[in-house]
Amino acid sequence: QVHLVESGGGLVQAGGSLRLSCAASGSILSVVAMGWYRQARGKQRELVAGITSSGSTTCADSVKGRFTISRDNAKNTVYLQMNSLTPEDTAVYYCNEPRDLSFYFMDEFRYSWGQGTQVTVSS
Repeated sequence: QVHLVESGGGLVQAGGSLRLSCAASGSILSVVAMGWYRQARGKQRELVAGITSSGSTTCADSVKGRFTISRDNAKNTVYLQMNSLTPEDTAVYYCNEPRDLSFYFMDEFRYSWGQGTQVTVSS
């Protein structure tokens, strides 16, 4: 049984960087599409970045050029490198496998949402 655990969040000043990790535990995670999502206070959950089984990536316009998603299949881990952070990036960040390989639809995911990892960016 595979479980996803997000980590790496924390408090950082604007302009700083954080590296989030999404690790699969229990079993080796198959090479599938994975995405990073975030939910800020009072807002809906949104896609931040996604990576396909072939390694192709997509990022939200709001983070393009600042965030980079990557994966290490041998370590069963997906990463999100976040640079030039701003207070608007403050949110709880989650990882999951979407049913939609294009990352467009937000209605179905393989795993239930976990606790995520909190990212707080101060001014």
